[in-house]
Amino acid sequence: MGLKVIGAGLGRTGTASLKVALEQLGIGRCHHMGEVLADPEQIPLWIEAADGSPDWDRLMRGFSASVDYPSCSYWRELAEVYPDAKIILSTRSAESWFESVNATIMAPRFNDFIAPTPWGQMIKRTIWDTLEGRMGDREFMIDYFERRNDEIQRTVPADRLLVFEAREGWAPLCDFLGLPVPDTEFPRINQREETKKILDGLMTGGEDGPDEETMAGARDDLFAS
Repeated sequence: MGLKVIGAGLGRTGTASLKVALEQLGIGRCHHMGEVLADPEQIPLWIEAADGSPDWDRLMRGFSASVDYPSCSYWRELAEVYPDAKIILSTRSAESWFESVNATIMAPRFNDFIAPTPWGQMIKRTIWDTLEGRMGDREFMIDYFERRNDEIQRTVPADRLLVFEAREGWAPLCDFLGLPVPDTEFPRINQREETKKILDGLMTGGEDGPDEETMAGARDDLFAS
């Protein structure tokens, strides 16, 4: 199948809304961290990708697009493997991004809970290591966010790249993809409080972390709004 769209934006930049929007536009199924929640068999494959031995055909099998972690950590590799795919850099202010991740997906309490689990090991290799383990360092994180966005905008050809904020709605996204604007509101899901509730639910597991049923339920909750 091959990817048609590659999301380069980091998690908590409207990626869940973008996933739903792309699927509503008929692009096809879109990979997102939520899909890893629903399919733990992906975990060792992502660890292999972090080790430098990715099987992109297997990881992206059945998907026409990718957004969010962990795939956004490999936007450059995916862009080379799928040279015809368009690239979307979802973004927001660096300060608000830090506040969001620090309260949700990179909150210290959540990080400590998942660290010993297989899921946590995958997240460490594909996310935390790219941040040098400095998720709580405001100055570092804001600088990282801005430098990364600048690099993407410098290196991706302008006709292949859309810099996008979810608050802009359908128009720039549809124009970039050459698709008509739907007669529906742009999806806005996975807001901060919703995400915190989902993460709290995941932390009800024992020492081995959430079981497969709990993780699959979290995935359903993530895209239910």
